[in-house]
Amino acid sequence: MNEHPVIAGFHPDPTVCRVGDDYWLATSSFEYVPGVPVFHSRDLVHWEQVGNALERPTQLPTEGLVSNRGVYAPTLRHHDGRFWLITTDVSAGDGLGHLIVTTTDPRQGWSDPVRTPGLLGIDPDLAWDEDGRCYLTWAAYADGASRILQVELDTTTGASLTEPRSLWSGTGLANPEAPHLYRVGDWWYLLIAEGGTERGHCASVARSRHITGPFEGAPTNPVLTHRSTGWPVQSTGHADLVEMADGSWAAVHLGVRTAGWTPLYHVNGRETFLTGIDWVDGWPVFVEDRFAVEAQDHSFVETFPAGPLHPRWVCPGAHPDSFTTREGDGPLLLHAAAEPGPEPRLMSVRARDPRWHVRAVVDVSAGTARLVVRLDSRHWYAVEANPTGVRVLVRVGPFEQVIREVAGLGQDRVVLHVRSTDPADGPQGFPEGPDDIELGVDGPDGYVRLAALDGRYLSTEVAGGFTGRVVGVLPVTGTVALHEVRYTTVA
Repeated sequence: MNEHPVIAGFHPDPTVCRVGDDYWLATSSFEYVPGVPVFHSRDLVHWEQVGNALERPTQLPTEGLVSNRGVYAPTLRHHDGRFWLITTDVSAGDGLGHLIVTTTDPRQGWSDPVRTPGLLGIDPDLAWDEDGRCYLTWAAYADGASRILQVELDTTTGASLTEPRSLWSGTGLANPEAPHLYRVGDWWYLLIAEGGTERGHCASVARSRHITGPFEGAPTNPVLTHRSTGWPVQSTGHADLVEMADGSWAAVHLGVRTAGWTPLYHVNGRETFLTGIDWVDGWPVFVEDRFAVEAQDHSFVETFPAGPLHPRWVCPGAHPDSFTTREGDGPLLLHAAAEPGPEPRLMSVRARDPRWHVRAVVDVSAGTARLVVRLDSRHWYAVEANPTGVRVLVRVGPFEQVIREVAGLGQDRVVLHVRSTDPADGPQGFPEGPDDIELGVDGPDGYVRLAALDGRYLSTEVAGGFTGRVVGVLPVTGTVALHEVRYTTVA
């Protein structure tokens, strides 16, 4: 079993396809813009982000993009010389959530979307039969239950060509979702997730001679789960299969790395893991130790040179170019909103490690800046600076408080710090939380630690939801000049 993800940090619901010797992968993005990060690999183990599929307002409007809404699980496929990506924008409303974008090169951007009106639900999948007919399969929720539905689809217009039909909806566990269809030999295989995306998560599979069913479940279902085990990676499920260039098979799936005392906490979201696949008696068997995956160094230094932003940069609920400007090679100017919105103008990156350190160099001569570690709009810690001094703010649910203030740094250019550190012992004599979040600032005589806060309150187990921590700079008032952000993986 791999303890390390191949794509770390908040990158859930992975979907993968192969073209020749190249592998392409996409994940969910929820309220963060640009949406649907896209990765490339030659070996399935080492991945590089090459872009985001939904980069423009014409692809992803920002109305309704609030915490844990937005863009849910995608499916990425290659058919007839084009890449096809279908996903759901649950904020769209009016039954227009599913959207399809295409490209011939994921490095060069994607088309404006084709919507599929009237098909309510999430987790859409595209598959083509031997005659070239396209089928949309998805998870639909009605009357308190979930079913896997399917229609034949006109991909040009997004119109359904048939009435929705029910396919196999799993073994009876909660929340059958995340369907993917594959043709292998004479069989069509339907892989789904069950049990909910929390600790009961799993993957189950069925097969049929026809893409439309009827489907028969595997005798060994669920074929992937870590539920009720002590393994360090939990919530495994939402898998996607891929045939490798040598004819062997593999799968990517989501999982979470837990830490702390009961009930255990995960803070960096659902991440992407890799496993091998064997075919035994006509069924896929997950071989979790097939690939050697080592811990990765995600460190980088960003000075914001002229040109497009690196695709790692995202903002909740807003396109980054809607509130940033640049003159030449920098710095990046962040402009505060005239009125507070439902989500902050936070230029952020995903936290990708159990322990990390972020250092941001900002000029606050014309505004107020915060360096924020955020799980959602109601759960965040921040160190804030303006020309009069610095302070530490905490938001946990409905409660927001200033817990430390230091006046008079006497400088316009300020270096702010936030880091994940080993947790302090609790009253029982051992660490209870997953980590502590330390916030600080460089003063005239060096680094000053302002606060160290329990990381449990920035965990999914406390806050709920589907995302993970991000870290970034927020312009609170005026204009903030962002000169440098340094993210360091701490071993």
